[in-house]
Amino acid sequence: MNAPNKVMGPELANIPSNPIPSGARAGFFKTRDNVKLRYALWPRLGNKNKGTICLVQGRTEYIEKYFETIYDFQQRGFSVATFDWRGQGGSDRLITNPKLGHVEDFNDYVADLVSFHADILLPDCPPPFYLVGHSMGGLASLFAATRDRLMFERVFLSAPMVSLDLGVSISTGKNLVQLLKFFGAGHVPMQPWKFPRPSAKTFPGNELTSDHGRYMRMVKTLDHRPDLLIAAPTVGWTAASLVAMEKAGAPEFGQKVKLPVLMLAAANDRVVSTSAIEHLGMSMRTGRHAVLPNARHEIFMENDGLRAQAFAAFDAFITEQGRT
Repeated sequence: MNAPNKVMGPELANIPSNPIPSGARAGFFKTRDNVKLRYALWPRLGNKNKGTICLVQGRTEYIEKYFETIYDFQQRGFSVATFDWRGQGGSDRLITNPKLGHVEDFNDYVADLVSFHADILLPDCPPPFYLVGHSMGGLASLFAATRDRLMFERVFLSAPMVSLDLGVSISTGKNLVQLLKFFGAGHVPMQPWKFPRPSAKTFPGNELTSDHGRYMRMVKTLDHRPDLLIAAPTVGWTAASLVAMEKAGAPEFGQKVKLPVLMLAAANDRVVSTSAIEHLGMSMRTGRHAVLPNARHEIFMENDGLRAQAFAAFDAFITEQGRT
């Protein structure tokens, strides 16, 4: 691994349209392979004590993007713990260009989560622990759920990145991208023109959310903290992710998941494959899925009505835990 590019301190960006939820504590921790990751913790609000939500993000995302969602969990009686994956947000960058999303192996994300669980969740947060993941973080969460059934009680996923609609099979795409990597293009961006910096001009037709206010909140946060921004993934990231998605698409993968899982798919998702989420949900012994009509990829950033449906599903899923 190249020497990481260092980023700013652990401080959280605070702007009027996206205030920090009360009680925040931010810092850094190091993974087993010595990558410095930014994390933040929040206490529950009120007298309820339901445990801790471990919230893991999608590609390009950062802690600040989830302030509203963190507050929603706090109000439900949960403490919240989250961190920025290696290579994005306020964590160490792994290659020379800090604006490219890169990882050498998708298992490195699982290693980030394992380190966070051992070094931050267990000593600093009240149990039981529930894992909530979006998109790329959802795929990492599924791999974690195949390996250790003791880390978390339940796993709730928003549009997990189990497959992409590439126009070719995941296997074919993987082979093509691995060939590029073999010839030394691992740190080269994949289609950089497809990842413009978010702005008011990029809202119409965007793939993430139909909610203008929440989209512009993201824009203003990145204007305030441009160091949090990453754009295109590298060839290396794409190769690593396609290898992981190929494994998730194997017929036996769903049977390997050891924890209760609920996956929410977005009916209007143009980022990840909704049909692949449905297929995986039907193959799981311990999991299931639901599809939110009219939702785009970032369900937690969608309009109030769609977010209410997502949280209703979450509440019911966790209530089931209370009855078992």
